[in-house]
Amino acid sequence: MIINQYLKPFCTLLFIFFLAACATSPTGRTQLAFMPDAELDSMGLQAFENLKKEKPINHNNKNNQFVSCIANAITREIGGEWEVVVFDDPSLNAFALPGRKIGVHTGLIDLVDNQDQLAAVIGHEVGHVLARHSNERMSQQLGAQAGIALVQAVAAPQTAMGQTAISLLGIGAEYGVIMPFSRLHESEADTIGLDLMAKAGFNPAESVTLWQKMAQASHGSQPVEFLSTHPSHATRIQDLQARLPQAQRLQQQARAAGKSPRCVK
Repeated sequence: MIINQYLKPFCTLLFIFFLAACATSPTGRTQLAFMPDAELDSMGLQAFENLKKEKPINHNNKNNQFVSCIANAITREIGGEWEVVVFDDPSLNAFALPGRKIGVHTGLIDLVDNQDQLAAVIGHEVGHVLARHSNERMSQQLGAQAGIALVQAVAAPQTAMGQTAISLLGIGAEYGVIMPFSRLHESEADTIGLDLMAKAGFNPAESVTLWQKMAQASHGSQPVEFLSTHPSHATRIQDLQARLPQAQRLQQQARAAGKSPRCVK
């Protein structure tokens, strides 16, 4: 009775709060995102400024022109002024942050064969921003923490068994809620990015080649998919191939509209 007395009004308020925070992603998926977007943009700006101070920036004109050409063609489809920086880093990575910031590592530039393969990665990273995945991930983590705090505050288990249950709840929240959503974010960003690169006139079929190259570069070192924040390379390639016909139609429409990027590596 005591638990119900405290639990019912709290759960009612929590439900109303979460309902008000529901949003819809570009793919039509319902998502929980209650952080102010302006706050996320501010965090993204600060993080990018810190990265520029901490990581060496690549000033090679050819690299910068290649990356900027691709990034500009993609971001032109969504509007806004985006800052693009090439970092001297051998890892196969690129990222986009709230606040319209894009970073590309030289290791990724070295890996790709052409503009279309790099467009697949940049489109994917911009897709994360468009879908407000940073907001959703933070909201999920705060929600999971609030749930754990609720159990601790209301139930207040003092026994060893009760403490173990709380610990398992924390693990369950991490691997049962947050991690799968992160894989969902990656798959959703693949879909958004594929369409985005195609709308900009890039060849979406090269996205499959890109991830095949990434799979070869990983040399089987990727974690098991269940405990990974990224889908397995095989899953990602399969999903991209299924989406290709639609993306290729978007590319045809883009080419008919005169969009034909010519970014030279």
